Amino acid sequence: MKRVAILGSTGSIGRSALAVVDAHPDRLKVVSLAAGDNAALLAEQVSRYCPDVVAMANGAGLDRLKDLCGAGAPRMSAGTEGLVAVATHPAADIVICASAGTAGLEAVLAAIEAWKTIALANKEVLVMAGQLVTDAAHRRGVAILPVDSEHNAIHQCLHGRPASEIRRLILTASGGPFRDYDAAALRLVDPDAALRHPTWQMGRKITIDSATMMNKGLEVIEARWLFGVGADQIDVVIHPQSIVHSMVEMIDGSVLAQLGVTDMRLPIQYACSYPERWSGSLPSLDLTRAGRLDFLPPPDERFPCLRLAYRALRAGGTAPVALNAANEVAVEAFLDRKLGFMDIPCVIEQTLDAHTQEDVSALNVVRRVDEWARAHARTVAGELRQPGS
Repeated sequence: MKRVAILGSTGSIGRSALAVVDAHPDRLKVVSLAAGDNAALLAEQVSRYCPDVVAMANGAGLDRLKDLCGAGAPRMSAGTEGLVAVATHPAADIVICASAGTAGLEAVLAAIEAWKTIALANKEVLVMAGQLVTDAAHRRGVAILPVDSEHNAIHQCLHGRPASEIRRLILTASGGPFRDYDAAALRLVDPDAALRHPTWQMGRKITIDSATMMNKGLEVIEARWLFGVGADQIDVVIHPQSIVHSMVEMIDGSVLAQLGVTDMRLPIQYACSYPERWSGSLPSLDLTRAGRLDFLPPPDERFPCLRLAYRALRAGGTAPVALNAANEVAVEAFLDRKLGFMDIPCVIEQTLDAHTQEDVSALNVVRRVDEWARAHARTVAGELRQPGS
């Protein structure tokens, strides 16, 4: 029996993780849960899974949760302290980090120090502090198992092979809803259109990142830390069918690919079961009905966010921190209809241009650069603000 802590239990990944628990009640048990603002859903999860510890993002959410749970509620807390309490529950064997944005970083580091296996669905943790997180994991002998479908696919293809045997990682991208748009059409895109992803059902922020292909850029940076390869060994191809989840080219020229249905329960179950494989309830992939499989280069002029992510990765240090922070600010402004779609990369690029490079030597450096980059990006976004907003 593996005991599971879930950060972000009310989001799409968290709900899929609980579906995996439901499918394997004899193998998995929930011991702690953390959520953002959805107190009503977390209260339902508390009633169903009976965790020992739960947390909400803030005090107001925690008050709502207490009212909903009533007498006999588990131990509760809020904010960063709450996330850390959930991630370091003494009984937890594996921590599934699915919390959105940068909130999970401190909790993941705390979980590593407590010798917990990390199942990572939060790209920002390694984008912002890849060196700190991987150094801590190596020091503690803790495994970081990727839950993102692309990195999970690469992990499956490699199956423990060393970085010295890798020629190239090939991350596949759906291309989002605008893969066939020209530059003029992209300038007219609104949030409603950007939130209609053709393949995956995801949260709002990550869906916009998919539309701009920043999601794939963040995955490039994440892959560098997960698999110990350089920027020039990571390629991205658009694969609209989302059947091949990623590929690895080995030094002998062999290309290994992982294929499967588009369902996040598969990579989550893989991370929970590793190094074993468990039977699953998902339908088999029927290649005779899948039809053609297309692979196309991502057009740089239409998706500059991907280029900016490579720029930050090659610069190293705190550049990815600034990239991530500026992107979060720009996406929020776009969703609030205060920026145009093609203004998102403008905010990011101007923030990178103004950024002063530092080594990621400690968590306080990450926090300071993140705070600076957000403030700078807000200033840039204000100057680019759409007329009438």
